[in-house]
Amino acid sequence: MWGSDNLTMREDRSLSVAKLESVHTMTTPIFPVDVVIMAAGKGTRMKSRLPKVLQRLAGVPLVQHVLNTAALLNARSAVVITGHGADQVEPLVLAPGQAMGVRCVRQEPQLGTGHAVQQAVPALADDGVVVILSGDVPLTQADTLQALIAECGGQQLALLTLDMADPTGYGRIVREGVQVQAIVEHKDATEAQRQIHEVYSGIMAVPARLLKGWLGRIDNQNAQGEYYLTDVVKLAVADGVPVVAHKITDPVQVAGVNSPVQLAELERAHQLRQAHRFMEQGVRLKDPARFDLRGQLDCAQDVEIDVNCVFEGSVSLGEGVKIGANCVIANCTIAAGAVIHPFTHIDGEKPGVSVGEGALIGPFARLRPGAQLAADVHIGNFVEVKNSTMAKGSKANHLAYLGDATVGERVNYGAGSITANYDGANKHRTVIEADVHIGSNCVLVAPVTISAGGTVGGGSAITKSTEPGALSVARGKQVSIANWARPQKQPKA
Repeated sequence: MWGSDNLTMREDRSLSVAKLESVHTMTTPIFPVDVVIMAAGKGTRMKSRLPKVLQRLAGVPLVQHVLNTAALLNARSAVVITGHGADQVEPLVLAPGQAMGVRCVRQEPQLGTGHAVQQAVPALADDGVVVILSGDVPLTQADTLQALIAECGGQQLALLTLDMADPTGYGRIVREGVQVQAIVEHKDATEAQRQIHEVYSGIMAVPARLLKGWLGRIDNQNAQGEYYLTDVVKLAVADGVPVVAHKITDPVQVAGVNSPVQLAELERAHQLRQAHRFMEQGVRLKDPARFDLRGQLDCAQDVEIDVNCVFEGSVSLGEGVKIGANCVIANCTIAAGAVIHPFTHIDGEKPGVSVGEGALIGPFARLRPGAQLAADVHIGNFVEVKNSTMAKGSKANHLAYLGDATVGERVNYGAGSITANYDGANKHRTVIEADVHIGSNCVLVAPVTISAGGTVGGGSAITKSTEPGALSVARGKQVSIANWARPQKQPKA
């Protein structure tokens, strides 16, 4: 579950809450930092046509998490080493909007991690420190990497390590005192070396000018016949360059993804950490193990969130907002005191959705892009609102559709009523002015205006605009036939 040669994330670029909180604490390093991200692996165990580094965690591709972290380091550039699935990976990492310059280099064929980083050498300037990361290790924190860079200091080789209770399969850190002498791969380790519990995470910081020289000297004389990046350690020792380790105790920061099981485990670990962070800020979560954030969430005081809720894109919850169980909420602003009842789906992607103070939404309601609801609006069960505004105090409580509509204050919109906004080619707008009452099971055929104070009788199909205060009824005359007998079933032959 680790991404290294010794160990077999609004939109995609949205920063996680933790990274957003830390972005202002990062300082510009005293020397340039260039990040190399290894993203060439096939990821066979994922059993997916999608390259491993494009698998999503918290709604964001794994490699984009790594790029977001690099941006928090104020890195000068990022070099992404691609190989398998390069035609899918490169458009993502090279797309406009990245916070730093990104360049891709190809590793073809894949002959080990040392060989991978060799491909990046022409893109690296000699004056910087290179931080080497893996595209399938998404949750390394920027402050951890800042500490690693500080250990490097532009002069030393610094490795990120940690102790493992069971280090089987992982490269061991061999020390002499505090100095690291070597990283020995498990397959090449002696029995005594296999008793070492400190392992290499796959992450290092190294002066570029030294790294280039060492990469030119590594060979593939090992059990796997590959060029190990870890061999730079023994070359540094041979050259008298100090090799230091920055040891951490948090395995999630260096956990990689090699299978769907590991991806799911890391997703839950990440979501649980986010949940705890919100609870520490005062948010009431009914069950932190059943909380999912796939974007940015801002919560004011006394927010309550029930179980199995998913937040995507950018969501803002005002003071005292209550979110019921099993809601999916994306790209919206919900004002103070609003209640979102269970099983509500809010999808505000371009344009967003806004819910006013004290509004009541759901259960089983759907708010689509462009729904703008003012204070004290009620949207009830099985009501859908799309690209519509509803002014203060208006209500649509049951089984209704409002699409491309402008609704005034204090409107009562009856059960089963709809705006027929689409003529087969174009969308048209319906205007319902203040204090209108729309009866049940009505069809308002746009473009049409129901003027202030008007009433539409139940079961009406309204095709023409109405006068203020008018009662409008448009339905067939009721006919009743006395003593009518229903047809009877014929007996079987």
